[in-house]
Amino acid sequence: MTANFDEKHPCFSPSGHRAGAQVRSRRTCVELATPGVQGLRPYVPGKPIEELERELGVSNTLKLASNENPLGASPLALEAAAKAVAGLHLYPDDIGFRLRNKLAARFGISPDAVVLGSGSSDVIDMVTRAFLGPGRNAVFAEHSFAMYPIFTQAIGAQGKVAKALPPDHPVMPHGHDLQTLATAVDADTRVVFIANPNNPTGTWLKAAELKAFIAGLPEDVVVVLDEAYTEFVEEPEFPDGSRWLAEFPNLIVTRTFSKIFGLAGLRIGYGLANPELAAVVGRVRHPFNVNSIALAAAEAALDDEAFIRRSIQVNSAGLKQLASAFDEMGLRHIPSVGNFIAVDVGRSGPETYQALLREGVIVRPIANYDLPNHLRVTVGLPEENERFLGALKKVLGR
Repeated sequence: MTANFDEKHPCFSPSGHRAGAQVRSRRTCVELATPGVQGLRPYVPGKPIEELERELGVSNTLKLASNENPLGASPLALEAAAKAVAGLHLYPDDIGFRLRNKLAARFGISPDAVVLGSGSSDVIDMVTRAFLGPGRNAVFAEHSFAMYPIFTQAIGAQGKVAKALPPDHPVMPHGHDLQTLATAVDADTRVVFIANPNNPTGTWLKAAELKAFIAGLPEDVVVVLDEAYTEFVEEPEFPDGSRWLAEFPNLIVTRTFSKIFGLAGLRIGYGLANPELAAVVGRVRHPFNVNSIALAAAEAALDDEAFIRRSIQVNSAGLKQLASAFDEMGLRHIPSVGNFIAVDVGRSGPETYQALLREGVIVRPIANYDLPNHLRVTVGLPEENERFLGALKKVLGR
């Protein structure tokens, strides 16, 4: 018996089924997906600048929305990437031998302790696929990176959100509350995500308190310490999670080349863990997940100390410039140690974002992080920060 297909149904078309196949029921494409995917709200990146300019009729748009390095990419990385183009007809080194060895030497660990990913988010995804699933849960703080709940839900696990510190906290408003995080961990918890500094708030945890928290967790809970913005931090009590790997076999530290090294367009990051944990995470890694240009550029970028120092200087000055201006405007902001700052504009963040778009300035509304009146602003060059501040004053009537 040949099934009768509804040609208008995207999931049940003749081209999608062999002749004679029977359709058990007429369900939508969403209903065919796994339970976790059915209710998933995917990550929504900003629109390309060209598309926004076309829609709004603006030009010379300033983008301060994605925490990119305003200095561009490391010059050493650009040079290495240009040379690597000649080998595009060849598959990349699947294990990233040279880069893994260079990272291992940098951190004083074995190359087997390094997992490479297409951005650090790829490594985080590997952790969820390796350790989470139905009947298991992951714990993360309120206002944390959006991909933690997305990856967790997609794999069919439960995400448990621990309440953050209150907005009027005297030291770290909206920061991680480690006591609440610890309380959320139960017998079904397999992963705890901690971003330090946290995106989108820019808040951070001190070394002593964070280390004590990790030490107090059950040994069968994998701790993902997301340090995507660590190179920007200048606080003396800020920890380097890579130094704790020998002490905590359940710890994986993730970092990226997207931020301070300026390689966001190449998508490359890495995870550091004890070799046994790294090997388990690597089992779910896609073959050739890091391209050859990214491998070459990242390896060179690690040597670009002058570019790193300059990036830190520009960022430090920019944070002070923006925070001072917000204070003058009477706008509350969350103290940040990243390369971005979240400001409470005192009204709808999404509406203010739209108004800024019409002024040719792109920032990031973070209502989806339960901060409906806040905007996250990437630190730009001094003149870029001034342009943003001028546009903000205009749309707020200041």
